[in-house]
Amino acid sequence: MNKIMIVDDEVHVLRILKVSLEKQGYQVETHNNGLDALEALARYTPDVLITDIQMPRMSGEELCHQIEEKYPQREFLIFVLTSRTEVEHREWSARINNLKFMEKPVSIRNLLNQLSEYFNEEA
Repeated sequence: MNKIMIVDDEVHVLRILKVSLEKQGYQVETHNNGLDALEALARYTPDVLITDIQMPRMSGEELCHQIEEKYPQREFLIFVLTSRTEVEHREWSARINNLKFMEKPVSIRNLLNQLSEYFNEEA
């Protein structure tokens, strides 16, 4: 079973993504900020991490930088969900290994297709 960690401070987004992904057979863990997610990574390694950018306590951008620093050999994919599409909001991502942007509002169908493609490539 593929494991997915979702990090978003919007409760309804977490709920919708969790239910949708679990219906597809994914094991899902959720966190509402980057700091909690980073702490959870010490005990739980997902196959995919899905994160928002704007969150309290630690932004998704900072979470990605911390993951790169603490887990330089990580193999899991990071999906960054954001409504911020300006170039400067994406420039930092060039330094992050194995990261993809998805624009908000997120299409569940598109997310499921992206995950399916990713896991099929891995198989």
